[in-house]
Amino acid sequence: MELNDRVVIITGGGSGIGEALARAAHAAGARHVVVADLDEAAAQRVATEVGGTGIGIDVRDEEAIIAMVDQTEAAHGPIDVFVSNAGYVTAAGLEDSNERINHMWDVHVMSHIYAARAVVPSMIARGEGYLLSTASAAGLLTQIGSLAYSVTKGAAVSLAEFLSITHHHQGIRVSVLCPQAVATNIVANSPDLGGTGNTPDDFEGGVASGDGVLTSAEVAQACLDAMRDERFHVLPHPEVATYVERKATDVDRWLTGMRRFQSALAAGGPLPGDAMAPKL
Repeated sequence: MELNDRVVIITGGGSGIGEALARAAHAAGARHVVVADLDEAAAQRVATEVGGTGIGIDVRDEEAIIAMVDQTEAAHGPIDVFVSNAGYVTAAGLEDSNERINHMWDVHVMSHIYAARAVVPSMIARGEGYLLSTASAAGLLTQIGSLAYSVTKGAAVSLAEFLSITHHHQGIRVSVLCPQAVATNIVANSPDLGGTGNTPDDFEGGVASGDGVLTSAEVAQACLDAMRDERFHVLPHPEVATYVERKATDVDRWLTGMRRFQSALAAGGPLPGDAMAPKL
C-alpha cells in the first residue's frame, strides 16, 4: 500500500502518533486526509496544516463513525486507509471500576470494530483497502500497573489478527502498531496521571522506555514502511519481537522476569497489587 492519491482517515489525529501519521500521509501524497479527534480544535488544527478535513468525534459512538465514513466517501471518494488510533492510559488493577474499564474497552476495542464495519464492505467491493490499528507493546506483552490497558490492548491485537485472517482473500490488508515508549501527550491525557505533575518520562520512563523513547514522527514512518511491505506487526522498537519470542518459548520464565521488573520499578514501595489488600 502506497499512500499516494489515497483517501485516509485517522482517529486520535489531533496529537501524538495520530498527528504524525496525518503529516506523514500528506507528505506521502495522500489525496485527502481526514483528521478525527475527541478534541475538535486539535483535529481542525492538524487538518488545516495538511489540507485535510478536521472532525470532532467520540470513537465510542458507532453512528458517528458511520457518519464520518459516509461524509468522507461523498466528498472525496472511497476510503483506502482507515487508521484507528485513538487511545489513552490509566493506572489501576482489580480495584478499577467497571465503568472505567468498559470506557477503555470501548475506546481501544469497540472503536476498531466500528471502523472496520464501516469501511470493510466498500473495500471488499473494490478488492482492496488497508486497516491500521494502534495497540501497544502492552498488547503483545503486558502493561505493569494497568489492568484495563493490558486487557484492551491485548484484545486490539487479537482483533487485528482476526481481521487479517478473515478478509485477506478479499484484498484487505491489516497492520497493528505495537510501540513501547513514544514522546506523546498520552500521560497528560490520562485521567489518573494528567495534571499530577508527572511527565511522559516519569511514567513511561519507568515502565516502557528501557529501549528508548521514540518521536511520533519515527513511529509514523515505521507505520508507512510496514504498510508498504504489508507487514502485520509494526514494531518501532525491534526489541519487542525478542520479548515476544521469549514469552512464547518459556512463559513461566517471562512471568518471573516481569515480576522482578515490577519490583524494581516499585523501588521498595507498594506494588500495584497492594491496592487490593484488606484495609487493617
